[in-house]
Amino acid sequence: MAARPLSSVHTDPVPARRRLRAVMTAIFWGTATLVLAVSLLGGRGDPPAAGLGPHAPSASSASASASASASSPAAGASPEARPTGKYLSRSAPTRLRIPDIDVDAPFIDLDVAASGELEAPPPDDTNLVGWFAGGASPGERGTSIIAGHVDTKTSAAVFARLSELKKGDRFEVKRADGRKAEFVVDHAESFAKDDFPDKRVYADTDDAQIRLITCAGDYDRKAKDYTENLVVFAHLV
Repeated sequence: MAARPLSSVHTDPVPARRRLRAVMTAIFWGTATLVLAVSLLGGRGDPPAAGLGPHAPSASSASASASASASSPAAGASPEARPTGKYLSRSAPTRLRIPDIDVDAPFIDLDVAASGELEAPPPDDTNLVGWFAGGASPGERGTSIIAGHVDTKTSAAVFARLSELKKGDRFEVKRADGRKAEFVVDHAESFAKDDFPDKRVYADTDDAQIRLITCAGDYDRKAKDYTENLVVFAHLV
């Protein structure tokens, strides 16, 4: 499965986001009921689809996030011009560090494949996370999506201990602009994959929030998938 390395992120982000918004809008109107499936986040067997779990940000939510990012005021804007809530300017993430669960992993950016599904990190890489590059970057105004595998065919993976995070735990994302975005966990919840609350997880926000997502629940060998998704909700501090 192809996934662009972080080095391929455009250096001119506003036009890039405008192009993405146009593409995502075309996809949305071409398939009105489309939900961009994020496939298997566990790697015990061959995934049923190309992505990371049952859902991904829909075309409309990706477009809204890109639009909000493009219209966000610059770092030097007056406080009156800024929305409520703390956030940083846009910058690609380079490394995720969660000391409480021994995570120290590089990023790749996740894009929408020709199939209409969100690409997944390589299924056999045990120490790699991906972010939905069509949405907010970690620390930027809006909701940033970070996904990682819970296991591979042979061993535990980067988010194997994600369920251990609890309210008040902190983690950081290193960014290409040299800044570190620090987040605090609000809560964590598991959702059945056939009843995943898209709007609640992916809704746009006026501050900088983040969602860490992996698989959870039982492993269904027939479906070659886990029954649930674990989502950690956090915000920038």
